[in-house]
Amino acid sequence: MKERAKEVKASARRGSRADKAAEEEAAVVAKIAEMQDSDRVMAERIHAVVKENAPELAPKLWYGMPAYANAGKVVCFFQSAQKFNARYATFGFNDVANLDEGTMWPAAFALKELTAADEARIAELVKKAVS
Repeated sequence: MKERAKEVKASARRGSRADKAAEEEAAVVAKIAEMQDSDRVMAERIHAVVKENAPELAPKLWYGMPAYANAGKVVCFFQSAQKFNARYATFGFNDVANLDEGTMWPAAFALKELTAADEARIAELVKKAVS
């Protein structure tokens, strides 16, 4: 919660939208660089996949983890295994993502590593989430 409070305070600072966007992306890249090797590699790939497939999503920190927002609302996020002492990292979507499929659909995925097929699936989901 302390990290989230810092994020809110930082986003309230005055400055142009471009300056804020650049600062938020720099903060995401810095947070990714701090991660353990396995989490860092996955987070770097996810960052690249999201930017390539949904450039309208703005990178930002959300509870101290990389997230991607549209109009200020977080659409998808990455949680490192290290931060939560978990056996896997997580890539998830919030309710603003357009992923509805019938009466039940996945909203988060456990990640131990990323294959090319996994990256393709993430790209597909991110595109659908912002459609």
